Amino acid sequence: MTSPSQTPTSVPPLAQALGEFDLIERYFKSRFALERKDLPLGIGDDCALMSLPADQDLAVSSDVLVEGTHFFADVDPYALGHKSLAVNLSDLAACGARPKAFTLALTLPTLEASWLEAFSSGLHALAQQHDCALIGGDTTRGPLSIGITVFGEVPKGQAIQRAGAQAGDDVYVSGTLGEARWVLMALQGKLKMSPAYLRALRHRLETPAPRVALGMALRGLASSAMDLSDGLLGDIRHLLKRSQRGARLDVQKMLQGELASPSLRTLGEKASLEMMLQGGDDYELLFTAPKNLRDDLKALSNELALPLTVIGEVTENEGLALLNTQAIWGEEALPALGSYEHFYDQKN
Repeated sequence: MTSPSQTPTSVPPLAQALGEFDLIERYFKSRFALERKDLPLGIGDDCALMSLPADQDLAVSSDVLVEGTHFFADVDPYALGHKSLAVNLSDLAACGARPKAFTLALTLPTLEASWLEAFSSGLHALAQQHDCALIGGDTTRGPLSIGITVFGEVPKGQAIQRAGAQAGDDVYVSGTLGEARWVLMALQGKLKMSPAYLRALRHRLETPAPRVALGMALRGLASSAMDLSDGLLGDIRHLLKRSQRGARLDVQKMLQGELASPSLRTLGEKASLEMMLQGGDDYELLFTAPKNLRDDLKALSNELALPLTVIGEVTENEGLALLNTQAIWGEEALPALGSYEHFYDQKN
């Protein structure tokens, strides 16, 4: 408010350069416009409004991707838009939730129209595939980072949790493991990969497929679940800790089934296993289920055209053991195998 002693001055016109609100309008609000009764208010206000049926629980997850930590500086922005949402949808899949909406916090060093066009296109394509609406967020200037919070719905009492694995349950993994790590190491110059394999497999690192349909289908079947983002050996320990159980994993089953892709097998058994066990960026689902559901899960695998491989068994006592390692490593000492840690410099 102007005080009586002040002389009002005219406000100068906005600069013609692309600003924050132009950015939101051009690349996000207009592109992601969606009319849904359960989302009465979306982008444009201080808060979005979202309604939820009385028989549903709200599932919420957040992830941040930072340049130099989670993606290379020269990554295809379309792929980055896809992956930014995919890693969050993968969390919803792990608890059996149906995607509903998401918010985007985008920090940019500069405003580049071509980059924004590609990034928002990749983000939009995956959001549209899963009927997941962009309902708000924030943009600011700084080092490139993308923060997304995703919202989903799951019938009350049916969310799949990490806690719940029971002794005697089978341990399953969906899809294939290890290719994303192989691509990452090739791009880092730590491991050789033919140009043909790099072209064919790069999508495993940069545009992972969140297993949303599988997650929803596992409600009532899986006793526990989580997604594989930091590597099988590290992630399964989180699940077992929450369930207060242990597990035995059979490395021979991992190599003999569909979990090891034909391309990964070209590395040989030892290298393949190290990729599969340490992994990272696979975004497959790790879950446990009673043995009497094997036929149901086989039928589900066929229905989704997605391999579901039994790799071991949950044990009563806590701790993780690898079986049949001597058949692979012989008399050699088992290598120190780990998984990704954000506050270490590299994958161990």
